[in-house]
Amino acid sequence: MKKVLVVGANGQIGKHLVTFIQESDQLEAKAMIRKKSQASFFKDLGADVAVADLEGDIEDIKKAAEDVDSIVFTAGSGPHTGKDKTIMIDLDGAVKTIEAAKQANVKRFIMVSSFDTTREAIQSAPESFAPYVAAKHYADKWLKDTNLDYTIVHPGLLTNDEGTGQVSLSGQSEPTEVPREDVAKVIKAAVENDNTIGKSFKVVKGNQAVEDAIKAV
Repeated sequence: MKKVLVVGANGQIGKHLVTFIQESDQLEAKAMIRKKSQASFFKDLGADVAVADLEGDIEDIKKAAEDVDSIVFTAGSGPHTGKDKTIMIDLDGAVKTIEAAKQANVKRFIMVSSFDTTREAIQSAPESFAPYVAAKHYADKWLKDTNLDYTIVHPGLLTNDEGTGQVSLSGQSEPTEVPREDVAKVIKAAVENDNTIGKSFKVVKGNQAVEDAIKAV
């Protein structure tokens, strides 16, 4: 049984992911949350819980990661925070988690990014969205420059629609919708399939079963 640390577990994708992991025969989840008051959802699922703040010390994140086999970073500052929180969570929080993974000797790292984090995407993004794209751009680059066994997932336009279990991992240039539930299924499948190591891919709604799509990456 392999243990997965889900950073940002209390987010919408994070909650789906922990649920799916706990339903698996091969994986078990450890939910990293910011407040103890968020723990009951995860304890009811039988998941381990670690309380650590992405704006705190790397040491706290390292402690959360010391008994796990892989880390999924699915934390985000959210759409209603300012540029400062975007930098502190989506960039610095991601980098600190990467560094904590290295210090805790956790090789496998899955990053949930933005749909397009290229330099061109930063330049063309609306002023209010550009800091988020820039933060994700540099967090992705930091991860790629490590020797970690990374996978970077680039979701399309996230919705709360019920998941279909079918996606497209094509490299299309314009984002289309994808349910958060299906993104969580893709992340879980990426954890389980080593062929995704060293790869980045976009996720949108499609007509290919998640497992088949992941195996074809």
